[in-house]
Amino acid sequence: MTIYDSVSKTKRPFEPITAGKATLYVCGPTVYDDAHLGHAKSALVFDLLVRVLKANGLDVTFARNITDIDDKIVKKMGELNLSLEELTQTYTKAYHRDMDALGIMRPDIEPKATESIDQMIQLILNLIDKGYAYKTQDGDVYFDTQRDDKYLSISHRIQDQDDTQSRIEANSQKKNPADFALWKHFDEGLRYETVFSAGRPGWHTECAAMINEHLAVEGPYAIDIHGGGADLLFPHHENEAAQHRCSSNQELAKYWMHNGFVNIDGEKMSKSLGNSFFLKDALKSYHGEVLRFYLSATHYRSDFNFNELDLKSSKKRLDKLYRLKKRLFGMKTTEEKTAFQVSLLEALSDDLNMSKGLSLLDEMISKANETLDINPKDKLIKRQSLANMAYVEKLLGFGLQNPFEYFQFGINEELKDTINSLIKKRTEAKKEKDFTRSDAIRDELIALDISIMDTAEGTFWEKN
Repeated sequence: MTIYDSVSKTKRPFEPITAGKATLYVCGPTVYDDAHLGHAKSALVFDLLVRVLKANGLDVTFARNITDIDDKIVKKMGELNLSLEELTQTYTKAYHRDMDALGIMRPDIEPKATESIDQMIQLILNLIDKGYAYKTQDGDVYFDTQRDDKYLSISHRIQDQDDTQSRIEANSQKKNPADFALWKHFDEGLRYETVFSAGRPGWHTECAAMINEHLAVEGPYAIDIHGGGADLLFPHHENEAAQHRCSSNQELAKYWMHNGFVNIDGEKMSKSLGNSFFLKDALKSYHGEVLRFYLSATHYRSDFNFNELDLKSSKKRLDKLYRLKKRLFGMKTTEEKTAFQVSLLEALSDDLNMSKGLSLLDEMISKANETLDINPKDKLIKRQSLANMAYVEKLLGFGLQNPFEYFQFGINEELKDTINSLIKKRTEAKKEKDFTRSDAIRDELIALDISIMDTAEGTFWEKN
């Protein structure tokens, strides 16, 4: 397996620290608002990575944090007059709900910042003791970037006086413009008591502390892979790496992976632009698997341009998988190993090459349908197709739905109740051998633009 390492800027063979195992840490959401398409894209990328690592026989430990203490959260608490717990629990549950709708697996470890305050304080104290951090007169604590001769080795940036980080954290008490906050002192509001001051941790400190607490092993690297959005490479990941390097004398991660931005109709998604497309809104109009398929189609390192026309085209592509599944509905799934499965895993093991993977999927579906058109009773192609679709479900997270229910998405509950009632009446009429009545009910369903299929498991329907 090969992955693109953001630090070396090359595609490298994946060689885990411990043979047969892989550790992965991904920066999770700051829970002060609903999840947007950017959250979905990143979560899908690393969900796919976990699936591919496992398919290659690795025992994976995946951690993704929840940032539930942050200046944005404190501001939102005041706006909504909610406690920290009320606000963050609400949006954490919403995040989980939306990710579940996309079929994204929960991480093995999901640490919260509020549960890791002690670990952050210990990390800061360690850095102060070693001379890599200093306290200001105001009670703030900063990391001294000039003491770390490898600072900027992750992002390869050239630091200057006008850097974004310098402008954000301008403070006359800092030794260097590039120094970043490990702890910020506050006189009031939400704060934690420490030996250096009452305040709150800096954002860059939490992930370094959590990795050290939950995943780090001895050796030249703490974990195998650290991931997140491209916007996190600097300053967040750079600053995480610096803290860990200086506190433990080891590099934070052997490989760094970053996914591209999400654009909406060609414009970078941003709260300031007012075009942050909430995932919950998209899920009202499109099935979670449709969004998963669409957001996964572009290579993870590329920027993704979201527009509804492309989304609708993508749905038609996924529909073909469900048409084949419907064609084979009721047959038992097999675990037969096929050439398609080998080729699909090879494609995805090449730095998650989804373009090639989906091309292979299209070919498999087309070949299966062509063969069944010629010989509808071909047992070999049926068996292989079922095995292939089961593999796609496991590796890509597509095709898990009942094919008839998949095509029912978007139909309001009132119409569903009407259709189900008619089908029930038709079933009763057929049992009573009242075929005139059952045919009349079928005609009513056709008039509603509904097609039905009678199977051994019952009668299923879909909107034409």
